[in-house]
Amino acid sequence: MSSVEILRASMPDSARDIKLNLQSVLQTESLTPAQRWGTAIATATVARHKALRDALIADARMADVSDAVIEDALAAAALMAMNNVYYRFRHQIGKPSYNEKPARLRMQRIAKPAASKVDFELFCLAVSAVNGCETCVRSHEQVVLAGGLSEDQVHDAVRIAATVNAAAVSLELPALEPALAF
Repeated sequence: MSSVEILRASMPDSARDIKLNLQSVLQTESLTPAQRWGTAIATATVARHKALRDALIADARMADVSDAVIEDALAAAALMAMNNVYYRFRHQIGKPSYNEKPARLRMQRIAKPAASKVDFELFCLAVSAVNGCETCVRSHEQVVLAGGLSEDQVHDAVRIAATVNAAAVSLELPALEPALAF
């Protein structure tokens, strides 16, 4: 049994849909294994669920996903944790004066990922979708489409991101159940 399967088995009945969706999206065929696992790892990282992140990394390694892809997924989560807050603020505030100010935030890893540039951008897109940053979602979607990925691949990456994010929440539900007892 894989590491993710062990976690799936620990999800409560209230998360049955998430259990099934997690199994399904991790088998998406439109994405390469690197794209699929990198997206999942980046999303679990930004969801701050260590056990899920570690299980996904273990299963990615079993699927022969390179350490470079795993490093890129972790880097994408970290960079988007910064960028999504900054650019979401600029978008939400809506004042042109903020858009004229330089970000002065270091983002060299985006320009020079350890593995594939397009895959790194896909991981950034998925994390940005979870973090709700419209500016970053639009920007990264343009880059991945220009890099040769299809809208179906973008759609599947965001499905993975949404499901992994929901899995992180679902894995916390059993810990909350005693607090819900009356």
